[in-house]
Order: sequence, then structure tokens, then C-alpha cells
Amino acid sequence: MEGLVAGTDLDVRGFRQVQFAPGVLFVPASALAAFVAAAAVPGVEMRLFALVTGLTLGAVFVLRHFARLFRNHRARQAEGQLRALVAHDASPCFTTDSMGVVHHRNVAAETRFGLTAETLAAAMGDMFASPRAVLYRLHLRADTQGWAREDVVTRRGHMRLSVHRVAEGRFLWRLEEFQDRGPSGRGADSLTLPMLTANRQGVILFVNEAMRRLLGGRPRRLDAIFSAPNLRSGEMVQVAAAEGPIRAVLAEIEGIADRREIYLLPTTDTATHGAVMMGTDYETVPVPLLNFAPGGHVLQANRAARDMLELAEPSGQMIWDLFEGLGRSVGDWLADVAAERTPGSAEVLNARALGPEVFMQVTLRRMSEGGRPSVLAVLQDATTLKRLEAQLSQSQKMQAIGQLAGGVAHDFNNLLTAISGHCDLLLMRHDSMDGDFADLDQIRQNANRAAALVGQLLAFSRKQTLKPERLDVQELLADLAHLLNRLVGEKVKLRLAHAPELGPIRADRRKLEQVVMNLVVNARDAMAEGGTIRIDTEEVVLRDPMSRDRVTVPAGEYAVIRVSDTGCGIPADRLEKIFEPFFTTKKLGEGTGLGLAMAYGIVKQSGGYIFVDSVEGEGTVFHLWFPVNDAQEQATPPTRAKATEVVLKPGEGVVLLVEDEAPVRAYASRALRMRGYTVIEAQNAEEALTCLQDPNLSVDVFVTDVVMPGMDGPSWVRLALEERPDTRVIFVSGYAEDALTEVQARIPNSVFLPKPFSLSELAATVQGQLVH
Repeated sequence: MEGLVAGTDLDVRGFRQVQFAPGVLFVPASALAAFVAAAAVPGVEMRLFALVTGLTLGAVFVLRHFARLFRNHRARQAEGQLRALVAHDASPCFTTDSMGVVHHRNVAAETRFGLTAETLAAAMGDMFASPRAVLYRLHLRADTQGWAREDVVTRRGHMRLSVHRVAEGRFLWRLEEFQDRGPSGRGADSLTLPMLTANRQGVILFVNEAMRRLLGGRPRRLDAIFSAPNLRSGEMVQVAAAEGPIRAVLAEIEGIADRREIYLLPTTDTATHGAVMMGTDYETVPVPLLNFAPGGHVLQANRAARDMLELAEPSGQMIWDLFEGLGRSVGDWLADVAAERTPGSAEVLNARALGPEVFMQVTLRRMSEGGRPSVLAVLQDATTLKRLEAQLSQSQKMQAIGQLAGGVAHDFNNLLTAISGHCDLLLMRHDSMDGDFADLDQIRQNANRAAALVGQLLAFSRKQTLKPERLDVQELLADLAHLLNRLVGEKVKLRLAHAPELGPIRADRRKLEQVVMNLVVNARDAMAEGGTIRIDTEEVVLRDPMSRDRVTVPAGEYAVIRVSDTGCGIPADRLEKIFEPFFTTKKLGEGTGLGLAMAYGIVKQSGGYIFVDSVEGEGTVFHLWFPVNDAQEQATPPTRAKATEVVLKPGEGVVLLVEDEAPVRAYASRALRMRGYTVIEAQNAEEALTCLQDPNLSVDVFVTDVVMPGMDGPSWVRLALEERPDTRVIFVSGYAEDALTEVQARIPNSVFLPKPFSLSELAATVQGQLVH
């Protein structure tokens, strides 16, 4: 790297002759020795062995030599193609070795830098500060990651240096030079408007003549001029002028090479000092500026503002013709600033002429010229900022709804556990011929429907329990096709088209089937007169991240499922709301509004993405993107307790039941006692630990709620297991298992039972823990 770091007059290319690497001569020497041995050793077998060995080593040497020649030939071909590629490039291009020695330069490089420099660092000379350090830094990055790029400030403007590693020890450099645009640089000296250029660290790189007169010299840093630490375009700032502090409006635009171009615009204060005048500079300054009369008429609009707002002729335009979005008249806001009833401020407004999705940050400042007040407006494009704000607002809204749904689902699961549980107890005392049996069965069925509805809420909030596995999408859809054909009916045709060799995904099979069925049912309902539903699969490889619908899909390999219909479509104003819970386009009583919210939650919880395209009157397409999962499933053996000498029979054993909800606790204890278990009840963790202080008390299973007032379930179980390490544990909760997964993994002999659970499920889980 000497050629990049220190420069050298040594012609390194003289060393790049074909040389034998150390050890290469060992092979032909060994082959020659084998031939000599074949002629000298006695015995036919020994001679034959030596001869074969010599021939083998000789063949190896010849093959290696031809392989080296072939590699050199390919390298020369590649370099020839590379030279042909960059030969007529308008930008200077160089190829160098790892020492920075130039091996080739195109015509543009020869014209710009000549033919004398042997190294790239020497060619750069004094074009910019520390060229050797910059080139060395870029070379290291390119050698590590394959490419690098950096913008540097030069004496003529700025230069973009790009380098790519094109082969082992060979690099392609490309240099793009840019002249300073607009009034920056030397052209800014003719401006009567004070202007400076600084870098992101606050170091001043350039000051025009008007700024030097205002400041009485050339300061080195921004903090020597402005008292405010954070400078924002359109704000009023105090300037440390030579004749004393004055106030001005600061206007900033993004400069080239990561530089800041700062202009000072006049106010009443600066005009009285006579330091700043707005002559013809108003038109040429690259900051978008508008000047309004107090009544709202546009007095002036400079070139940058006209280009930004696409105004051919600003005369006759009013401020409300250009902007809207305050919630009150923008004309009133302008009048308040002009009359000094309110200080100048900044607002983000919609640019009416450019469409509903384009926003500008408009900063108003009062001015006075010849005793006549006016209002100066400084514009900045705020479309990206507004889009990010909308994304954040939507994300926060969905998160709040998800938290609400999860909390409601938890409370409902406790209620449903008690309702369905006591219903099961009543059904055990009635046979099917009893008059009350049908009513009790209706209660149980409706409780189960309510539990399914709560499950959809948990799906939307992504707090449901999933059992992910490695799935073949084509196999899953083929198994589901018969059921889907029955769902769509006779008027609707179902078409399936599979991509060949679609990679596997990782998801919960039952939940993914539920998502597909939900989308198919929605598609059927959108085609009252009949039509066609298509389910297509496709393998998509993203080379670069894909941004869509306020999310970014990382680069990678994806299996895509598309469900499309030819129905009525979804209006554009409703597309952004269809995944929100309880939002439905169906008639009252025809849908809960949770189907798509559930699909959204399941797909996102599975690590996938869901998008929708729809044209009203033509149909809708849902796109499900899942990352391809090529990793083989690794079976994890279940954690088992130590073998006990006595295997308990069903109904034998002591259960410590810890549940803060009294109805759930009453039902669970009765259910277990009916199956023959001895049950000790505790309403919280502290009471349970007090019970366990009795050394004569033997407990086989802990059945505990996870979330309780005071100490939670996992916390008290960890304390109890210190004295009773062989006790089995069953965690029950109305929340999903995911919230417990990491904690449960550290607690041996534990399983999870989600609420609501039936009598048989509870008894089977307890018995399963006891027999292991």
C-alpha cells in the first residue's frame, strides 16, 4: 500500500513477472527423482511403482501449469473487457493493483491527469486535502466489502470517488467531478445577500463578500456567528455582526458533498442597519422564497419557489390558492403575522396545486420595506416528513388497538373459562334426554363461539399462540382445495396455479389455512353474481429491499401466495382501513370486521407481509409474502422429570391451584376434585408460598395463572422449585404462550395451558404432567 499512503517512484510493475511461488518446484523435482529411482531401484514392482509416481507427479505439474496459464488468460480477457467498458466513459477511470500502482487509464483520465503519474495518489496530487489518506481509506473498504464511495471537497467544486474490487488485487476507480452550482463558491461573491458554506461539523468552508462585510471578517465556525446551537431554515436568528447583534431570517438548503449553504434574509432590524439589501438576489437565491402582502396577494416569488410550486406566473395568486391545511384560513394566519398579533412561525401545509400528497413547511416572517409591511415565506419540502409522521401515527394507532385487544381478550378468556367450565359441570349431571340439556349445550356452543372471537382479537394483536412448522405451500393449498371448493359454491370458480419448486416456509399450518379460507370467503362474498377466484404461488427473489405500503421488505427469497377475485373491489378511501379490527365493507350483520385483522396478525406474527391491490368494480388481489425457510427442523426432545419409583394412577396426586380469579379457581378446583385429585387453593402467589412452608405438605403439580396481582406466576414458581425441584408445573393464562416462552424455557418440567380450557383439557394436562 505504499503507493496509496506515501507515494513511490518505484516501478512496481517490473516485479509483476511470472514467478514461481515457493514450493512449486517441489512437484517437478519429485517427479524427476521418481524417474531416477525407477531406473536405479532393483525389482520390477519397485520400478513400476516409481515410474507411476513420476508420471503422476509430472501430470500434476503439467495440469497446474496449464491451469495457471488458463487463469492468466481469463484474467487478461477480463481486463481487456474492463478496459473496453470504461474506454469511452466521460469520467476518468483507473485500474490499479493493491499497491495503488496505475495499470490502465481511460481517455478521460489521460486527458485530465496526463500519463506521468505512476500511482493514483500521485495523479490526485493536491486536488483535495490528504489524497493518500482518502484513497487508502477507500481501498480498505473496497477490499473488505467489494466497493466504496466517498464525496470530497476539491478546489473546483467536489469530486465523487468510487472504487470496485474487480479481481483479486485489482481495483477499478472512477472519478466524477462536479462544479459548484448556483451562486455557491466564487459566484456567490457577486451576491449582495450574505451567504456562507459550512460542513456538518460547523466548520465554515466559504464566506461571500456580503457576509464578510456584515461580520467584519471571516469566522472559522458557525458558533462564532450564531448564538443558537441548532439552526433551522426559516427561523429568526441573532447574528454577531461587526456593528453589533442583529436579527435575520436564516434560510438553508442542502449543498453538494454533504455541505450546508446558509443565507441571511433581511428583516426590519437588518434593513435599518443597512447591512442586508434584497436587490436582484431575491430572484437568483436557490432558497424558495415568496413575498406576500398582508391581504394574501403574492407580491414576489423567486425562481426556486416558482419551480417548487410549478407556478408559471405568480401574479394574481393568493396564499389560499397555494396552501391549505391549518384547520383555519391560511389568510388569517398571514394577516396575524403581518399585524404582529402572532410572531412568525412555521407550519406544514398541503400544496394545493401539486396534489393532496405534497406538503411544504412554510415559515412566515414579517418584513417592512419603505414603511409598508409584507410577509416573507420560506419554503421547504416536507412531503417525506409528513409521510413518516403518518406512518408513525398509523403504527401507534395499530399498536394501541392491539394492546386494547390483547387486554380485552385476557379478561374475556377468564370469563369464558368460568362460563364454559361451569357449563361442563352442569352437563355432567344431565343426560341428553333431560329437558335442560339442550339449553346447556347452547350455552356451551355460544361460549365456544365467543372464545373463537376472542382468538381473532389475539390474532390481530399478535398475542396468540402459534405452532410454527416447516410447510410446503403447494402441499398445503392442495390439501385445502377440496374444502375451498365447497366454500365458494356453484356460482364461483376456483383456480389454483403453483410455481415450480417453491421453497418451504415456516408458519402455523392451521392458522395459515384459516387465513387463506378467510380471504377466499371474502372474495366469494364480493362476487354475488359469480366469478373466478385465483390462488397463485410464486417464488420472488428480492435483490434489494422493497418499500411498499409504509413497510420495507428486506432483500431475500420469498414464497408469495396471491388470492385474487373478479368482484366489486374495494374503494380507494377504504383500502388503508381494511386491516383495522371491526372495520368491514359488508352489510350490518354479515361480518364482524375481524377476519382481515386476524389475517394481518397471523401473517405478521409468522414473519411475513400482507399487501392488497384493488380497483373498484374490477376486483381485489391479496399478496401474502413469507420468507423461504430452508433450515431443517430440529426436533427438541421434551423436558421430562426424573423417573419416579411409583407411577401415579389417574386421579391420584396433590395439586396446588393458584388463581386470582375466584370463578375460574372455583371451577378448576371442582373439576380436579371430581377426577379424584387433592386440590389446595391459593388466590395469589404469596398465599401459595406460605402454604409450601409446611415441610409435611407434599405437592405433585403446581397449576398457576401467569399474570396475577403482586408476584406473578413464573416468579413464585422459581422460588418454590428451589425447595421442591421435582414438582411439575402447569402455567395457565388468557394471554398467548409467546409472552411466557423465554421464562418457561428456564423453568424445568413446565407446560402451558391457554384459557379458556375445558374440564377434560385441564384434567388431561394434569394427568400428563403426573405420569411423566
